[in-house]
Amino acid sequence: MAADIFPRKKPANSSSTTVQLQHQHNLCNNNLIPAPNWQGLYPTIRERNAVMFNNDLMADVHFVVGPPGGTQRLPGHKYVLAVGSSVFHAMFYGELAEDKDEIRIPDVEPAAFLAMLKYIYCDEIDLAADTVLATLYAAKKYIVPHLARACVNFLETSLSAKNACVLLSQSCLFEEPDLTQRCWEVIDAQAELALKSEGFCDIDFQTLESILRRETLNAKEIVVFEAALNWAEVECQRQDLALSIENKRKVLGKALYLIRIPTMALDDFANGAAQSGVLTLNETNDIFLWYTASKKPELQFVSKARKGLVPQRCHRFQSCAYRSNQWRYRGRCDSIQFAVDKRVFIAGFGLYGSSCGSAEYSAKIELKRQGVVLGQNLSKYFSDGSSNTFPVWFEYPVQIEPDTFYTASVVLDGNELSYFGQEGMTEVQCGKVTVQFQCSSDSTNGTGVQGGQIPELIFYA
Repeated sequence: MAADIFPRKKPANSSSTTVQLQHQHNLCNNNLIPAPNWQGLYPTIRERNAVMFNNDLMADVHFVVGPPGGTQRLPGHKYVLAVGSSVFHAMFYGELAEDKDEIRIPDVEPAAFLAMLKYIYCDEIDLAADTVLATLYAAKKYIVPHLARACVNFLETSLSAKNACVLLSQSCLFEEPDLTQRCWEVIDAQAELALKSEGFCDIDFQTLESILRRETLNAKEIVVFEAALNWAEVECQRQDLALSIENKRKVLGKALYLIRIPTMALDDFANGAAQSGVLTLNETNDIFLWYTASKKPELQFVSKARKGLVPQRCHRFQSCAYRSNQWRYRGRCDSIQFAVDKRVFIAGFGLYGSSCGSAEYSAKIELKRQGVVLGQNLSKYFSDGSSNTFPVWFEYPVQIEPDTFYTASVVLDGNELSYFGQEGMTEVQCGKVTVQFQCSSDSTNGTGVQGGQIPELIFYA
């Protein structure tokens, strides 16, 4: 993953190749002694410093990095380290500098410390998905801001519903407001996927509370409730508590009342929350009364539904036609390609309906990137005979990255005399998002940029 985000340049000469080979040796810390006059092999100070990376040659300090039982002893050169970090400068040359030959660093992972040293010595950023958070911690601890920024950029690029909750927790810990905002955007738009991810159960209690309080969470409340119970089960294990209903409620504490149980559909409450055992008998009775009684009891739970997100609609046609120009389907695919300039989440498509009275349609919608299916759904919708568009939704919103073309497709089955779009636009400004359209080779039913079907993209931004 790191190679895709931070591509390495091809070596321009044999000297660069030698430096890269030296890096590989030094990563293993085998302390190969360079040949005599090795300095003459490298034309720049950067390349000569790189030879010193993780090398005992002329090392005047050593670090014992990692927790007990997982330590690694790494050599360092005080001058190089002090030039790269104000913390190292204070450590080695400040008024309170300690003249130690060996420094223990139990709170940093060896791989992350090596990544930081590689940046300081070699001016290279080499990040990996499984160590980037630990590297960010090291960069923050030793005040290496450019490396920290690169770590945040890496995390933002790899952000998805699967890791958004964990990264939210870490971004708050590291005080990275931009990353925090990006995490919230993903969690809001793809809330159900984020809540069902394994990473959700790994968050701390404070992050759990902030998610449960979230007004713009785009999820059914029963999904929020089930996610909280899953988190409670894992938290019981972390606290070495028996997996009982009582202990689940205990670890949830007051966060339980942040779940808006009274706003659930009655079926969801009756078949789910009411039978979970987490609620007391009085709470269950009061919530049933809340649903049915004219005089509603007071509840500790929030009884106002979340606002969720308001979807935006990008309409790509300036007019539509019908009747005299028939549009037939016959199982063929209507398709269009699009790209956006900001990350968005496609929730569904707006589709035309019958032009000769009300009719029901079956629609198979699909979203692909470079041939890979990212989302699809088969559903029915009813058109009232007007030229309006009718929304058809994916099961979950699909994350769309900027500056990459995606393919939107639909196969319709229903009344063959339908509306279709005309005077299509190649570029549409929708709020703060610019959408570009181009023809798709998947389209076998005539839809293109200028006219056809799929008049609207429905998305969250």
